[in-house]
Amino acid sequence: MDWLLRMNNVLDYIEHNLDGDIDYKKIAQVAYSSEYHFSRMFSSITGVSLSEYIRRRRLTLAAFDIQKTDTLIIDIALRYGYDSVDSFTRAFKKIHGLTPSVARLKGVQLKAFPKISFQISIKGETEMEYRIEELDFELRIVGKGKSVKTSRAFKTIPTLWNSAKKDGFMQELINMSWENPKCTLESLLGVCGKEAAITDDDFTYFMGVRYDGEPQDNMETLVIPPSTWAVFPNIVNTWKRLYSEWVPTSGYELADLPCIECYYGPKHEPRHELWVPVIAR
Repeated sequence: MDWLLRMNNVLDYIEHNLDGDIDYKKIAQVAYSSEYHFSRMFSSITGVSLSEYIRRRRLTLAAFDIQKTDTLIIDIALRYGYDSVDSFTRAFKKIHGLTPSVARLKGVQLKAFPKISFQISIKGETEMEYRIEELDFELRIVGKGKSVKTSRAFKTIPTLWNSAKKDGFMQELINMSWENPKCTLESLLGVCGKEAAITDDDFTYFMGVRYDGEPQDNMETLVIPPSTWAVFPNIVNTWKRLYSEWVPTSGYELADLPCIECYYGPKHEPRHELWVPVIAR
């Protein structure tokens, strides 16, 4: 349960410093993680970036101060990290839909974003099968990239593969693949963005195969350095549980590399796997 305690300790630290300086390095220390990996872990689990969570909490408390006290707007702005009334007003209006001065009026509707807390959720799903793979060579993946909206990825990606099958691109990849097998990663590959935790609104989904030769004119080459991978036998199930269940308790953190979806040929078991780049904590 150490990770649960650490995550809640981070939230306590943030809460105690909303009206002062919040040190992101200190947050990472409290979480026993790197600054980079904690921010991505936080956004993956909660669905909101760390900076946005802090902003929402500060503007929630600012609204309480405006309604409950006669403190000057500029003083409230400075208390919660804004150096001018203008910048505070813009941020406040974006969250609450009205200006700080209007918020002083009785009967206006405001928004409150509560403090997050992390708890254990008991679910019907229990075990997550996985294995660790060490690849000591560069992965050279040849194919094409497509822009995907993160919020629609589960619907868009199957459509991309269906289109690739209809227009012959999938067959082109199959014809190029598996000439010199090096590992169990010999399959149709979907490389998801640039890093394992996808936090942007859009990412590039690179459809390809591992191939050491020269790419065809209509294709590009993506190179991934030697690395360690946690491999899971079910793509959709893994995406749903990876950040909130497996990573926090695994003793690993995500590496600065993309996850890879692997789609195997007929009669292969499992039919597909998710390869997640990891480093030991």
